[in-house]
Amino acid sequence: MKVVLQRVKRGKVEVDQKEIGAIQGGYVLFVGVQQGDTKEEIAALAKKISEIRLFADKEGKMNLSLLEKGGNILSISQFTLIANTKRGRRPSFGKAEAPQKAKEDYEYFNECLRQYGIHVETGQFGADMEVSLCNDGPVTIVFDTRE
Repeated sequence: MKVVLQRVKRGKVEVDQKEIGAIQGGYVLFVGVQQGDTKEEIAALAKKISEIRLFADKEGKMNLSLLEKGGNILSISQFTLIANTKRGRRPSFGKAEAPQKAKEDYEYFNECLRQYGIHVETGQFGADMEVSLCNDGPVTIVFDTRE
């Protein structure tokens, strides 16, 4: 699984010009499911994201997690994160998980985050989405269960 985390002041997602998810403060996550991702890896990644310290404490140091600071997550499925661009001009998506299994793993990932008490909004799996966000920092972290 690959996840691009962006710390945000706000974020929203629309499908067919209708807002289907929005947050004020927290993370926007772009989530790509790879072939071979395991439930254990997915659960561990959710734990890591919920506990990673990316918010400032009283001294201005990034010492607080989303759980400690309080905040929400907007989770967006994005299979294009799995693109292989090593050859040619057209990306290959051969290592992306098949759609049905990817949807199950994406939903499991979001449920794992919710188990920590985090409010999670989502996009619509497989849809053409318009995502808007206001970066905070900016702070952007890339997670890859293969690394």
